Amino acid sequence: MREMKRDLVIIGGGPAGLSAAAAARQAGCEDILLIERDRILGGILNQCIHDGFGLHRFGEALTGPEYAQRYIDEINDLGIETLLGTIVLSMDNERELTVSSRKGYARIHAGAVVLAMGCRERTAGAISLPGTRPSGIYTAGAAQNFINLQNIMVGRRAVILGSGDIGLIMARRMTLEGAKVEAVFEILPYASGLPRNIQQCLNDYDIPLHLGTSVTNVHGKDRLTGVTVAEMNHFQPVPGTERFMPCDTLLLSVGLIPENELSAGASVKMESRTSGAFVDDTFMTSIPGVFSCGNVLHVHDLVDHVSEEAALAGEFACRYLDGGISRADTPISIEPKNGVRYVLPQQVSGKSDFTLSLRVTEPSRDRAVWVRDGDRKVARKKLVRLHPAEMIRVKIKKDKLENAGKLEVSVE
Repeated sequence: MREMKRDLVIIGGGPAGLSAAAAARQAGCEDILLIERDRILGGILNQCIHDGFGLHRFGEALTGPEYAQRYIDEINDLGIETLLGTIVLSMDNERELTVSSRKGYARIHAGAVVLAMGCRERTAGAISLPGTRPSGIYTAGAAQNFINLQNIMVGRRAVILGSGDIGLIMARRMTLEGAKVEAVFEILPYASGLPRNIQQCLNDYDIPLHLGTSVTNVHGKDRLTGVTVAEMNHFQPVPGTERFMPCDTLLLSVGLIPENELSAGASVKMESRTSGAFVDDTFMTSIPGVFSCGNVLHVHDLVDHVSEEAALAGEFACRYLDGGISRADTPISIEPKNGVRYVLPQQVSGKSDFTLSLRVTEPSRDRAVWVRDGDRKVARKKLVRLHPAEMIRVKIKKDKLENAGKLEVSVE
C-alpha cells in the first residue's frame, strides 16, 4: 500500500470542496490534495443544467456546469493537486485516510481534513413506499442524471412525490422534454421547495401541487401503471380520499441526507437535527483538524451559500495548520428554541464575528428571529416571510458575546 502525507486533504470535488480548496490555497496553504470519487470535478452541479446559480456569488445567473467551471478553472490556475476516480474508504480520528482507485490502495496522513462529501437522496426504501416494485420509480436526482447527462428519457407520464427543489425542477424538465407531469404531491401542509421554484417550475407550466397528500400504494408488475394517492392527517391516510392516478413514472423528492459515513467512522460528534457534524464557528468538528462544510454539514438551498461557507472552512483549515486556531477552552453553546428547527454552528468561541445559520419549523410571516443570552439581546432579524425551505442567516458581532453563557435562538 502506498503511503502519502499531505498538509490538507479535502474530500469531495463538488462546490464545497472546490471552494474550500481555492480558499485554502489563497490563505497560504501550499500542500493541498483534493479527492473526488467521480471522473470529473463539479459534483451534482454537472447535471443541473438549469440556470439560477451564482446570483449571490457572481452577480449573474449561471447553469450548474457554468458555476462549477468557474471554480474548476480557479483550481487549475492555482495548481491544486486532485485525485479523480478515487474513493475514500475510511478515516480515523488521527486523520489517517485509506483511499482506493484503479491504481490500488493508498494510505494518506493529513495534517488537516475538510469534509465536503455532499448529500444523497432518500429512496423508496428509505420512506417505506408501499406497493409493488416495478420499473419507473426514480429519485428526482437519478432522473435528472439520466435525462441531462445520459440523454435517456425516463418516462412519458409522471407523478412526483415530494415538493423538494430537485423534484420541482424535474417537473419542469420532464415537461420541456415532452412528458406529461400529472401532479406533485406533498405530505406536508406546505411546499418543501423554494417559492421561486414553485412559481417557475409548477405554476408557469400549470402543474398542480396537492398539499397534505401522499402516495399510499404503487401499482404495476414490470412497469409502473399508476399510484394511489390520498389526503393525509398526521401522516395517516384519510379514509375515503383515495384515488388512482395513472402514470408510468414516479419521481421521489422526499428529502436529502448528508453523506456522513466517513465522519461517523472516525467518531466525529454528530448533530441529530442536521444529520451533520457538530461544529464550532471555525467549522471544526469534535476531532481537532477535521472541518466540515456544505451539504455534508447541513443541507443548503443555495449553492452560493455552500461556496461561501466552504471558503471559510478552507481558510480556517489553513490557519489550523499554521497554529492560528484551536478549540476554545470555554465555548459558548447555541441552542434552537421556539420555532427554530436547527442552528449552526452549535458552539462558538466568542472571539470573532460569525454568521449563524438556521431553519424554522413552519412557515410564518412578519416575525423576527431573536438571539439571546438569558435576558440579554444579542441579535434580532426581522423577516417578512419565514419558510423551512429557506435558510436564514444572522450576523453576530463578537462584542455582543462578551461574558455570554449560552445563546438561545427563537422565532417571535
